[in-house]
Amino acid sequence: MDWSQILNTGYEVIFTAFSAILTAQIIKCLVFLIIKRKIDVRLFTTTGGMPSSHSAGVMGLSTAVGLINGFHSIEFAISIGFACIVMYDAAGVRRAAGKQAACLNRIIMDIYKQDLAEAGGKLKELLGHTPMQVFVGALYGVLYAFAVHKFLLNFS
Repeated sequence: MDWSQILNTGYEVIFTAFSAILTAQIIKCLVFLIIKRKIDVRLFTTTGGMPSSHSAGVMGLSTAVGLINGFHSIEFAISIGFACIVMYDAAGVRRAAGKQAACLNRIIMDIYKQDLAEAGGKLKELLGHTPMQVFVGALYGVLYAFAVHKFLLNFS
């Protein structure tokens, strides 16, 4: 394959962002396997956990934009602003919503005495990330973008 068609284009940015998300989800499954000594493939399609794939994706995207258009460019400024909003949401709003879901699940279990089906089912609790999960995801995204860019430079 001729990697020069991807290098320094929007395709590189898109590839970097989506593959950072994908590989972060794989890492999340591996971390769970190492810590819990159990395989849970459902983690691959869920939010929450270490590292944050949202953070990895948006920081991979922003770093790729910076490498291609320059870290002084308007495009980088826009992408890093977007990344900050996504990471703030992951560690703030979605994490708070997950804590509220946990409280509501406990209340529902007390009221309905273990029959959550009557109340519409259990609410999803693992929605957001801790600040450390966001940081590790962001760091992974930056390093991943540099690695992809270097790979494409070497093989173009």
